[in-house]
Amino acid sequence: MDATAQYAIRWKGLKNGTYHFDYKVDGSLFETFESTEIKDGDLNVSVTAERTDNQLSLQVAIRGTVTVACDRCLELYRQPIEFDGRLLVRFSDEAHDYDGEVLWLAPCETEVSLAQYIYESIVLALPYQRVHPEGGCDPDMLQRFRIVSEEEFDAIEQRAELHAPAMQPLDNESLARLSSLREQLGDESEEDAGKD
Repeated sequence: MDATAQYAIRWKGLKNGTYHFDYKVDGSLFETFESTEIKDGDLNVSVTAERTDNQLSLQVAIRGTVTVACDRCLELYRQPIEFDGRLLVRFSDEAHDYDGEVLWLAPCETEVSLAQYIYESIVLALPYQRVHPEGGCDPDMLQRFRIVSEEEFDAIEQRAELHAPAMQPLDNESLARLSSLREQLGDESEEDAGKD
């Protein structure tokens, strides 16, 4: 069975009014969309749909956790997710592109799939930086990726300066030779351009 089929609303038989739908999201949704960031999930999706003659107005609330890799120690952890959004589903015989806020359906279609919207909403709800709560990172991994302190960085720079050859400023004669060489290269490139 298609993992996305469970996230559909059969709107065709709904009379005008307000309806409520609940969905459970687990790892199968992320596998279906071949997510490389989200490894698993345990989320509840609550949808309040208001049906009118020419549209469905959906209020979507998503709460739960997803399993992602920590940016600091690279170990997997559970990231809390909270998302609240609104999606309009409008009916039209003309083809329209989905813009993230309005989804267009032909009147002959009997249901609206929310799988893509739910997946994208969860991905958008992820924080930019994903890290364990303080103290939750694997100490062995942190030691491997330890950032150098300012004192250690200064000591490394001093050692590099001692072993690096000193850069000498160019004297006037060297500057004149470089200038002459540059002029020759410029003349040659102008000649080549004239041949084309």
